[in-house]
Amino acid sequence: MTRRFVDLSIYLENEVITDPPFMRPKIEYQKHGETLPELGFFFPGVTAEDTPDSAGFAAVENVTLTTHNGTHLDAPWHFHPTMNGGERAITIDEVPLEWCFQPGVKLDFRHFPDGYVVTAQDVEDELKRIGHELKPLEIVLVNTAAGMAVGNPNYVSIGCGMGYEATMYLTSRGVRVTGTDAWSWDAPFVHTARRYAETRNARLIWEGHRAGREIGYCHLEKLHNLEALPSSGFMVSCFPVKIRAASAGWTRAVAIIEE
Repeated sequence: MTRRFVDLSIYLENEVITDPPFMRPKIEYQKHGETLPELGFFFPGVTAEDTPDSAGFAAVENVTLTTHNGTHLDAPWHFHPTMNGGERAITIDEVPLEWCFQPGVKLDFRHFPDGYVVTAQDVEDELKRIGHELKPLEIVLVNTAAGMAVGNPNYVSIGCGMGYEATMYLTSRGVRVTGTDAWSWDAPFVHTARRYAETRNARLIWEGHRAGREIGYCHLEKLHNLEALPSSGFMVSCFPVKIRAASAGWTRAVAIIEE
């Protein structure tokens, strides 16, 4: 038996648009010769010629991010101040580690149009199609049309989203981590904004996220390469960076397949 790893994470990078303008990451690269002053801080008088091959000191990057850039895990605190009907919502450093390494299940919703809000019936139908019965703590990944759209300037508006009923269908069965290859677990805001303008129903805004008020859960956003996964039979590793009291943490999400 061999073990295969599938990278489910997107790059953090300057050029490719994976966030709205006000959220985009900024990475400043320093090459070896550009950090000699830092070496001099520790070793006064040192020169580039003193270093191996006169290459200088160390390559370093200065990164400006939000906790929601790149592939990341959202904590219940991101969704609402409370969860489970009134408890304080947990932050990313409080997420149980056992939630983040579990068997995975993939739901293929690539056929749904951009902005479509997935229902509980859609989830049930897809589980029936793939012949899978959900088990507590399984990590459910949603493959949308956004998965193949990284690099598209309209990426943040592409793909379907998970509605309140669909989210509750999962969490009421013991699922505590979900994920999507779209920008958001919910339908893209540009589509929700149109529905809100027509109905003035604020319950439509972020309805999948807000389901965390009732049952606390986490979800991964901006996953990648879900097309390479089977419907089940793999493990998912998605441990978040431990940022104190934060609403999210970056993760190198990986699927592990035993073949």
